[in-house]
Amino acid sequence: MADAKRVCRKCLLRDMPEKEYYRNMYTYIANLPEDDKVSDKEYERRLEECKKCEHLLGGMCRICGCFVKMRAAMAVRHCPGADKRW
Repeated sequence: MADAKRVCRKCLLRDMPEKEYYRNMYTYIANLPEDDKVSDKEYERRLEECKKCEHLLGGMCRICGCFVKMRAAMAVRHCPGADKRW
């Protein structure tokens, strides 16, 4: 496994229409077990903080490469910045 290349998950979906990709992301978030999700209020708060961040680009975090809508929905995740926003 040491020789295995890391592949960007988004790149694997490059031929998928954008609408379908985002629909899949929202379906994934909706199907997270309730115990694994933050409340709707906390989710919105996290997204508002992300919107203010200079590392947000096209819905992705330039620090870690995640889609912030997915990361913000998960209770065990946090802002990857040095000065954590959430």
